[in-house]
Amino acid sequence: MRTPRLSRRAVLAGSAATVAAAAVSGVVSPVAVAAPAADGSAYRWRNVVVGGTGFVTGVLFHPSVRGLAYARTDIGGAYRWDDRAGRWTPLTDHLGWDDWNLLGVEAIAVDPAHPGRVYLALGTYAQSWAGNGAVLRSEDRGATWSRADLDVKLGANEDGRGAGERLLVDPRDSDTLWLGTRHDGLLKSTDRGATWAAASGFPAKPSASGQGVVFLVAVGRAVYAGWGDGDGTSGTANLYRTADGTAWEAVPGQPSGTAAKVPIRAAYDTHTRELYVTYANAPGPNGQSDGSVHKLRTATGKWADVTPVKPGGTTDDGSADTFGYGGVAVDARRPGTLAVSTNNRWADVDTVYRTTNGGRTWTSLKDAAVFDVSETPYLKWGDDKPKFGWWIQALAVDPYDSKHIVYGTGATLYGTRDLKRWAPQIRGLEEASVVQLVSPPAGEAHLLSGSRDIGVMYHERLTASPARGMATNPVSGSATGLAQAAAKPSYVVRAGWGDNGNGAYSNDGGQTWAPFEAQPDIAKDAPGPIATNADGSALLWSFVHWDGTKYAAHRSTDNGTTWSEVSSFPKGATPVADPADPALFYAYDTDTGTLLASTDSGRSFTARAGGLPSGDAQFKLVAAPGRSGDLWLSVKWNGLYRSTDGGVSFSKVASCWASYTLGFGRAADGADYPAIYQVGSTDTITAVYRSDDEAKTWTRINDDAHQWGWTGEVIVGDPRVYGRVYLATNGRGIQYGEPVR
Repeated sequence: MRTPRLSRRAVLAGSAATVAAAAVSGVVSPVAVAAPAADGSAYRWRNVVVGGTGFVTGVLFHPSVRGLAYARTDIGGAYRWDDRAGRWTPLTDHLGWDDWNLLGVEAIAVDPAHPGRVYLALGTYAQSWAGNGAVLRSEDRGATWSRADLDVKLGANEDGRGAGERLLVDPRDSDTLWLGTRHDGLLKSTDRGATWAAASGFPAKPSASGQGVVFLVAVGRAVYAGWGDGDGTSGTANLYRTADGTAWEAVPGQPSGTAAKVPIRAAYDTHTRELYVTYANAPGPNGQSDGSVHKLRTATGKWADVTPVKPGGTTDDGSADTFGYGGVAVDARRPGTLAVSTNNRWADVDTVYRTTNGGRTWTSLKDAAVFDVSETPYLKWGDDKPKFGWWIQALAVDPYDSKHIVYGTGATLYGTRDLKRWAPQIRGLEEASVVQLVSPPAGEAHLLSGSRDIGVMYHERLTASPARGMATNPVSGSATGLAQAAAKPSYVVRAGWGDNGNGAYSNDGGQTWAPFEAQPDIAKDAPGPIATNADGSALLWSFVHWDGTKYAAHRSTDNGTTWSEVSSFPKGATPVADPADPALFYAYDTDTGTLLASTDSGRSFTARAGGLPSGDAQFKLVAAPGRSGDLWLSVKWNGLYRSTDGGVSFSKVASCWASYTLGFGRAADGADYPAIYQVGSTDTITAVYRSDDEAKTWTRINDDAHQWGWTGEVIVGDPRVYGRVYLATNGRGIQYGEPVR
């Protein structure tokens, strides 16, 4: 994700065995409440506002409640839309460290006959190292949940995550639910999701590497299932149906051939009794180059090709116009009116097509679209205006307002109320996978951040999306490093993935940037963490490829105009600058468990303390602000270590047995040492803690309703505001907590 998100495909063989239910009821997931800590204090947690920034994979309007909708994301949980408030409420923040794999939402289902009921199928990865999935069920629109653990894996962040929905309440019986899996066939529950078993009679055979059931849709009293492992030809159907919930059959006459290889989504027009299905030659969101849209008149079994534009033409500049089709949504108020989206259309940019006559003619809504992204300026991506979108597979039409259409992209949700003017409909939904945080000791901004999807941002306010958008000159889509000179906070450097360069520096605290004049050759393929010494006179840039390959670090003393290799620096390590002495840098060699130091501003490194933990565990080396040689080493599953002599020796801190990430903030009144914050374990639970006495004791400052799954990347306190802490999450953006006073 982004840490777990970076991992992709794995072969997983499995069987659709009966699922053991493990119901846990009464879990509350509020937006922002006072969280009681162990010592009786309380914290209020909120998102630093950016606005989206992740892949919204599904949007579902409730068919019988005006203004009610739900959204799912690939790694950032589920949300409920409140039309009156105009914002989304997160529903799964209660999922904790051990349940990080459940922050990916594979599918959502609602019960048209019972407006309070909503169901979530959770599981981010279907790979062997990931945990099994789970189904959450709620009677009160997600205010509280009961949970059933599955014994199969789901894949909300795998290929095909924009398909669906794979979860459905049976149209004949509200107690019966269906769940389509990727590798374990079709599951069925007859007790409203409390227990699950393999559905008998479903003819398609799952594979270890396929897509399995990609959608389930009610067609009258029947249920139709899209199958992602067939191409529609004889014996390998890609669409099945059941009329009685027991006997399944392949739908006759279904489309076949390359363009119809993978069904993506389906929607049923109850007025005309027609089922519309989008197809592509790959599950998406990437890799699609062909696709189609077909409709089935369910009363007669007659199929028709209603594809708006056939992929494969050329654009004005001669580029190949290749793409697939993704989202489809019918207008519940107007017969024959629906919308479909293209997907992976990079040459001519994706669009949403709309028809009012059952697909005989179509209008591209992109052609007349006027965008207002003033609320989330980063969506301009450093250009003059935003583009219509990409990865458009989530698409929905409000059943109570024909002109209210929303669609998801890889970064936001766009909505319109008049089919022409579009704006992000994203308030409250934050899905960034955050990997860098800096809280400056001075200046306008209290926070700089870097994420895997939108690079670096300068946060003038915590309650509004950064006015400058994402950092430009150059634009980078994923941040790998962000550092500020401790004694010269106006100087900041960053590194990341980008087409036009990977590194940049700022002389105004991160408001504006200038690219490095040059960069090492390896920077294009393996940008890694970067550091600057206390006075900003030297840079150290480490290089790590996304596949884990490590390369030699490089050093610059002229803002990146020239670079020299530092052969004594441990390959792939994260450089750490001493905050008080410009001559000192540190690095932790995770392969050997050795702390190395440089006393010549990074020209050379020599070993100091050895015999420390090593291997594949997670390590974070942090220098305490304002002090020379005061180092803290967080070691996953092995606790916390401290050195006060620049890494010559370390002692283990007895107050916690696991430490995943650690940072510092303003000291408490009367204290002579900065407040320490960590994500770690002092007892049996992994949580967010603060210490005001140099880690002798800890106070938990989050609660069970505010856990956000995996939070082990970075945490930092505000050096100007005691008690305020910023926490990076893997899919729920930047959380910040403050004591309730």
